[in-house]
Amino acid sequence: MDGKEGVLIIGGGIAGIQAALDVADQGVKAYVVESTPSVGGHMAMLDKTFPTLDCSACILTPKMVDVGRHPNVELLTYSEVRKVKREGRGFEVEIVKKPRYVDISKCTGCGVCARYCPVEVSDDFNAGMDVRKAIYVPFPQAVPLKYTIDEEHCIRCELCKRICESIGAGAVNFDQVAEEVNLNVGAIIIATGYKPFDVRQKKAYGYGKYPNVLTALELERLLSAAGPTAGHILRRSDGCIPKRVAFVQCVGSRDSHHGYPYCSRVCCMYAIKDSILLKEHIPDVDVTIFYMDIRTYGKGFEELYQRAKEEFKVRFRRGRVARIYEIPETHNLVVRVEDTETGEILQEEFEMVVLSVGLAPADGIAELSKILEVPLDEYGYIEGADAKIDTVSTKVPGVFVAGTALSPKDVPDSVSEASAAAMKAVTFLRGRK
Repeated sequence: MDGKEGVLIIGGGIAGIQAALDVADQGVKAYVVESTPSVGGHMAMLDKTFPTLDCSACILTPKMVDVGRHPNVELLTYSEVRKVKREGRGFEVEIVKKPRYVDISKCTGCGVCARYCPVEVSDDFNAGMDVRKAIYVPFPQAVPLKYTIDEEHCIRCELCKRICESIGAGAVNFDQVAEEVNLNVGAIIIATGYKPFDVRQKKAYGYGKYPNVLTALELERLLSAAGPTAGHILRRSDGCIPKRVAFVQCVGSRDSHHGYPYCSRVCCMYAIKDSILLKEHIPDVDVTIFYMDIRTYGKGFEELYQRAKEEFKVRFRRGRVARIYEIPETHNLVVRVEDTETGEILQEEFEMVVLSVGLAPADGIAELSKILEVPLDEYGYIEGADAKIDTVSTKVPGVFVAGTALSPKDVPDSVSEASAAAMKAVTFLRGRK
């Protein structure tokens, strides 16, 4: 492929989608490389966004559709960048398209194949709280809405192939192999996103050991009407509706010993948002947020914090939680914490505990930085050229960065940076001429 005047966007989350649309609207070809079968990223997993409590899918899905249909955008999903070589002021890029074992030109997305597939595996999109089949789409609004066979878990019974042939599509092809795609582009935007901090490192909180300790992302899926419980908040231990819920802040953030020393910026606000949503789902639920400091730095953030306290009666207790342990008979949880405002050692019993997990650099970012020869900062994020005036440029001419590939941030900031990176990339291309 020849795209010398095009821009390669690595990552198909909200930042990558916005960057691609802005590049394409300037009449420049945008190539979006996404490692999973669909664009959308973590935002597709969220129920609502803060501070407005708008539906996350209502914001994201139209952008996903636009990026899938835009004549100047080419989606390379289920693909990874293998090599990048500088060619003058542009780049020669080698991309590997992993085999889906489904011909996307023939697949209609009908889902009959998945209905008959005998293999069930943990569903990553629902944070492991549900199952999917070995042939699947990540979620109903996926773009492209084409099925993929999970090679790791497929037992090669070929039932899906026979079913697909019986309805006349014939899209399943077990002879597919990895395909190499070569591009010549003039600029690159890194928008690889983040991964949640591995909360199992915080053994004192009992995640993975106690069934009613869950992460905020798991709670997001429970809150969603399209989630594993159709929007019902139920305890894993007994399926009952919890009446007392605690949020534990700064899990993996502001922690030099068992996490990262930086603030992840979004945790305070998503805990406040989720506490309000919990109150809307279960009006008589008692919610307590254990925090170190409440950081409401954005437009409308402080107002949402005050609303949680005054209108929804969410309790805020200042102090870092030391330990969580379970009462075996009831599966309730005891939170041990020092209230740093009073000096009192507290032990409070809750029916569910939600861990507000921080953001960590995405998997593969270190390898990508080597491929692009772009340095990482001390925490493992892509290093911007100038932290004061130009964060979206990197120290490599023609390579730009946006969203949580640069540092932890919320959706509006990620979108703003993506637009800035897109304009920088287009300006670089036109200046090159």
